[in-house]
Amino acid sequence: MRGVKLLAACLYLAAAATVVVRAEDPYFHHVWNVTYGTASPLGVPQQVILINGQFPGPNINSTSNNNVIINVFNNLDEPFLLTWNGIQHRKNCWQDGTQGTMCPIMPGTNYTYHFQPKDQIGSYFYYPTTGMHRAAGGYGGLRVNSRLLIPVPYADPEDDYTVLIGDWYTKSHTQLKKFLDGGRTLGRPEGIVINGKSGKGDGSDAPLFTLKPGKTYRVRVCNVGLRTSLNFRIQNHKMKLVEMEGSHVLQNDYDSLDVHVGQCFGTIVTANQEPKDYYMVASSRFLKKVVTTTGLLRYEGGNGPASSQLPAGPVGWAWSLNQFRSFRWNLTASAARPNPQGSYHYGKINITRTIKLVNTQGKVDGKLRYALNGVSHTEPETPLKLAEYFGIADKVFKYNIITDDPTPEQIKNIKIEPNVLNITHRTFVEVVFENHEKSVQSWHLDGYSFFAVAVEPGTWTPEKRNNYNLLDAVSRHTVQVYPKCWAAILLTFDNCGMWNIRSENTERRYLGQQLYASVLSPEKSLRDEYNMPETSLQCGLVKNTPKPANPYAGA
Repeated sequence: MRGVKLLAACLYLAAAATVVVRAEDPYFHHVWNVTYGTASPLGVPQQVILINGQFPGPNINSTSNNNVIINVFNNLDEPFLLTWNGIQHRKNCWQDGTQGTMCPIMPGTNYTYHFQPKDQIGSYFYYPTTGMHRAAGGYGGLRVNSRLLIPVPYADPEDDYTVLIGDWYTKSHTQLKKFLDGGRTLGRPEGIVINGKSGKGDGSDAPLFTLKPGKTYRVRVCNVGLRTSLNFRIQNHKMKLVEMEGSHVLQNDYDSLDVHVGQCFGTIVTANQEPKDYYMVASSRFLKKVVTTTGLLRYEGGNGPASSQLPAGPVGWAWSLNQFRSFRWNLTASAARPNPQGSYHYGKINITRTIKLVNTQGKVDGKLRYALNGVSHTEPETPLKLAEYFGIADKVFKYNIITDDPTPEQIKNIKIEPNVLNITHRTFVEVVFENHEKSVQSWHLDGYSFFAVAVEPGTWTPEKRNNYNLLDAVSRHTVQVYPKCWAAILLTFDNCGMWNIRSENTERRYLGQQLYASVLSPEKSLRDEYNMPETSLQCGLVKNTPKPANPYAGA
């Protein structure tokens, strides 16, 4: 009898252990070797950044809440960092990969990222944040699938394809960096690439993807370029937009989509045309001279080349603004959780703070700089978050050097220094991006998604809130602002950490058009933010300093 009881007890403990193991979210390990290599994106051999020998880099295929572990070996001759554009890193800005939160991976060393797409689904990408490395590649797709128990508002596709479009320069990333450091602009790109290639358009290109007649495909389109808004379209095929930067949207069919820098769209494409070849087309928007490239789609068993007659792209930014207004949040669909997206009534929350950010450009000591509210951000040697965590913030930066409502005089003259806003935890904030310039801007916020409630011509005033979409604006992490226009976003700052608000135009970001939002846990609780990982790199003023003894404690 005693043996039976002992056996039963052992079985119970084994079952309990099994439950614990199964309850933990799965782990997926990757090892990435970052090297230089040679490729010909525009037909001319040039140096690019490879990840495991690939350009673009490997696609990350994950599911909500997975533990993604990536050991990055930097075999370049310069410091290197990767950011995971759109991944929120809840309570964990230590993995965000920006220079304000992490020390770079030095040449010949490695660092292991560990992050979770916690309660997220959708289409994203990663890219380098150091120097001008983004101009040489080092980017790739990042998809987060829904868990099997969570329904999605469309049938399972036959396959899932990632399309990375972007402008491209034939000059090296080091030469482009020298241009910017010397006060010059990058100028217009030499071409456009789709998944690292520029099609010849004469029928000789190898197909990027193959389709089976009658089947549907998930096609994720991301603009990974440096500065150019692009329009994407597929010959004779409509794209049903189903997801945008982590949100399910009302499903409308589009002949083409404007994809601004840093943005990702998830579409469904049905192979319902005559079986043959068709071109995907990506072309520049808002440039005086349109730059275009193609990528080939091939039907299995198809017979016939793609037509040389490419579908025309749209003209002007008014068309693009109207398309933005057609995007709507799918209120009844579930995202990463079982509850419908529309159960969060953001339009009924009182605004506690309004921050207006005005982008400008000008000269400082004869060199080109870009600014927000008159301040052009510069990265200190000690990352902002580390300075804050080690209690030496006053030696590295000052909080709130810009005002929430800048005067024309404040934005007129540009000064260069770290730009950090202190934002109270769990406040519901309205951020207005005001663009007085003649070019389209694209803005991104790390650590969060926000509701893009309005984009309109003119200058923002409080009365413009009457025009806000307070019901079904899409929850996303980028928003574009057209020339002489403004955009308003709403969000709750409930994710503690140091988070980057940046122009996705790499030239503008590199030359100062960014800032950081510091959101601190008032109780220094692990419920709100994780302590600095033991494996985190240290540099600057804290290079050889012992880590603080767990300043965040208790749940």
